[in-house]
Amino acid sequence: MKNRGPRKVSAKWIPFFCLSFFLVGMLLTSNGRIWTPKQPDSRLVSQLQHDQHHLRSASEGITTNQKSAEDKRVLAEFHKTQAAIQSIGRQVSTLKMEMAAARKMTASNIKLPSNKDHFPKKKMFIVIGINTAFSSRKRRDTVRETWMPQGEKLLQLEREKGIVIRFMIGHSAKANSLLDRAIDSEDAQHKDFLRLDHIEGYFELSAKTKIFFTTAFAKWDADFYIKVDDDVHVNLGALATTLARHRAKPRVYIGCMKSGPVLSDRNEKYHEPEYWKFGEDGNKYFRHATGQIYAISNDLASYISTNRQILHKYANEDVSLGAWFIGLEVEHIDDPNMCCPTLLDCELKAQAGDACIASFDWKCSGICESVERMKYVHEKCGEKNDTLWNASF
Repeated sequence: MKNRGPRKVSAKWIPFFCLSFFLVGMLLTSNGRIWTPKQPDSRLVSQLQHDQHHLRSASEGITTNQKSAEDKRVLAEFHKTQAAIQSIGRQVSTLKMEMAAARKMTASNIKLPSNKDHFPKKKMFIVIGINTAFSSRKRRDTVRETWMPQGEKLLQLEREKGIVIRFMIGHSAKANSLLDRAIDSEDAQHKDFLRLDHIEGYFELSAKTKIFFTTAFAKWDADFYIKVDDDVHVNLGALATTLARHRAKPRVYIGCMKSGPVLSDRNEKYHEPEYWKFGEDGNKYFRHATGQIYAISNDLASYISTNRQILHKYANEDVSLGAWFIGLEVEHIDDPNMCCPTLLDCELKAQAGDACIASFDWKCSGICESVERMKYVHEKCGEKNDTLWNASF
């Protein structure tokens, strides 16, 4: 086979190729902007990007601040609304309680002093309610003959010292009974009773105590309200002087504080039917003043009056009173001078010029055989006659 050399372009084609390449070059040069897009200036691009970044940052900052301010405003409005709703809720709850109390009062015919009797209320220092019963006429007489002023002296005590003393008693189950008429007659003679809208009965002492404080608070605006039994001896001067020291304190509860056992045995005198509420057998009650005598300040009497329909009553009235104050900021003042024994103790203190406020016998929950012994106790344990009248409260 013969070897072939490279083929040569004919000379006549050369001018044709030259012209063709020239025309193609011209075409590409004249239309370069179509085939190759013009590139933007790098400095302009950088400036535009920089400005865009700042605008975006500013926009985000404004948006963030606006959102933050808006969130704070919305949160503040939410808290205001929530507080208003809670306030309204409390007011509605209070109104419901008051309406329920009013309905219950109407249903049970609980009567408080009328407007003409207690508006305006008389401002007093002390209101003393002596708890008594239909069968206790002789006890009342011994009290009148010893430590309780009578007649004009009783009225003078109110005018000059601001001390009110009344025997407190309810009525019998039968309207206008012989028992009620006897009390009406006795009151017409001595004018020293506070009649309560309450059916008398030993097992109703908690209810009677509640009604006493409610009625007394409605009638008199006193610094202190006191409940005392009619078989207890009281020195009024010592009592008033002691209470005067606590006059400026709020929510004061004064007496001989104790914490006795909760008795679950039905045969016990002070059996507690609701013993199971106090835990295991053998537990003791919370601290409370013994029932022979105790004093409470005006604000606590107001609390009892306002909440009387929902305050629970235990079998023993002194326990009930202590229970009503358990959840409150109350100052419990334990004063042993309010429970001096009648044998020797109160006599020695009286001789030393430091007479007891109240005297009784623990074993009898009052002065044993008080009708026969009240005068004796008064002679031995009573303060001087002018102590009360010379005292400055």
